[in-house]
Amino acid sequence: MTKVGIMETAIRDGHQSLLATRMRTEDMIPVLEQMDEIGYHSIECWGGATFDTSMRFLKEDPWERLREIKKRLKKTPTQMLLRGQNAVGYRHYADDVVREFCDRSVANGMDIFRIFDALNDTRNLETAFDAVKRAGGHVQGTICYTISPVHTVDKFAKMADTMVEMGADSLCIKDMAGLLSPMMAKALVTRLKADHPEMLLQMHCHDTSGYSEMAYLMGVQAGADVIDCAISSMAGGTSQPATETLVAALAEDPEHATGLELLKLGEIAAYFREVRKRYWKFESNLLGIDAGVLAHQVPGGMISNLVGQLREQGAESKLAVVLEENARVRADLGYPPLVTPSSQIVGTQAVLNVLTGKRYATVTRETKNLARGAYGETAQPIADKILKAILGDEKPINHRPADDLEPELDNARKEIGDLAENVDDVLSYVMFPQPAKEFLEWRKSGGGPERELVAAVIGAMFAREPRPSTAAPALTTVQSNGAVDAWRTFGRMRQMR
Repeated sequence: MTKVGIMETAIRDGHQSLLATRMRTEDMIPVLEQMDEIGYHSIECWGGATFDTSMRFLKEDPWERLREIKKRLKKTPTQMLLRGQNAVGYRHYADDVVREFCDRSVANGMDIFRIFDALNDTRNLETAFDAVKRAGGHVQGTICYTISPVHTVDKFAKMADTMVEMGADSLCIKDMAGLLSPMMAKALVTRLKADHPEMLLQMHCHDTSGYSEMAYLMGVQAGADVIDCAISSMAGGTSQPATETLVAALAEDPEHATGLELLKLGEIAAYFREVRKRYWKFESNLLGIDAGVLAHQVPGGMISNLVGQLREQGAESKLAVVLEENARVRADLGYPPLVTPSSQIVGTQAVLNVLTGKRYATVTRETKNLARGAYGETAQPIADKILKAILGDEKPINHRPADDLEPELDNARKEIGDLAENVDDVLSYVMFPQPAKEFLEWRKSGGGPERELVAAVIGAMFAREPRPSTAAPALTTVQSNGAVDAWRTFGRMRQMR
């Protein structure tokens, strides 16, 4: 029997997708030890937008968050999202930065690194792959799934071949916009498992279009080993499919059952249901199914950014036109997958084209860099007339972009000075200079990184107080009643079959 693994995303992509990445460490800590007992394949807890948001909005040290999480996950591997040469930032960093970041991430408690490049240019993965391997971490080579005339199963399979040759320990299909159809999931997983039968294959889908549960089931039947899910109270919409739903569905398939207990998952869901209420003002309001994404291919988070840009100009009514222009700009720029940072680059340029009334009359610096090759090689070469419109007489590069970057760490150490207490602080400053500097100044002035953690530890102590019931502790009766009772009933019904 092949046991299908579940990666839980609630404390990373789940709240990033639904709550603008605003969940505090203090709301994660009380439930971590209970999550550690579930039997997840891994728990995604870091990377993506969490690093930036921790300092910029929450006055938290992202490195301290990782350490606190790792202390409590003694059985379950930690997992993060790493943007290749972009690390956790929005630009390419010099190799010395990427190497030090990967080394320090492992030292602070990271186990599995899901490493992707926004353009699927494997040259941008080389340094991160090597650095993680040297530090003793697990390298998960990642395909950013997208749809275009030039993206085919063969093309994705060739990318997987390259990543395996580069030393990937596992592979992932990353479907950030919910575009992976059930039949394509079957075809792509079948091909990748045929080419690399011993390689663990993980699937990451967002529920935006309504495809994801079907894609997961087809993928699992075709040989996928691990699927990414969010506990039900942090699932759906632009997040991942619900953990309990997939566990229940696979429980009826002896060949692919997860082995996870629905009753225990119900308790986790009840905890996060209460936590989510505290972040109501950050709710995305992109709930339920948006089948329109199958046409415009724009991820939910990117749509909210487009709406914000248009609203600032009093042009929110032009969203439909912008979405159409977004598709044209993406084609012009060689069909980049719409994932950070390429999604923001394409979207912002589409807004400018619509608002100015003339395509590429105003071009952002990021659009120029993308056309110039500074982000890497696009899936399809950019047409000469588009290059002329964007770059003028400047010629694009055809080498690995990071080869043009001088080492950055030494200068960063000098710039941040004694605000940095260690190399982790220096790395935070390199990634996000202004937010990191403001955070480090706040900490030095007495704010301290411990404020949230003290509250979290107190919360965790109360959560672990003995209870008269022999059931799993850590949740109040009010939190656990509905979901737990429902899963008890579900379990009895399954036993009666």
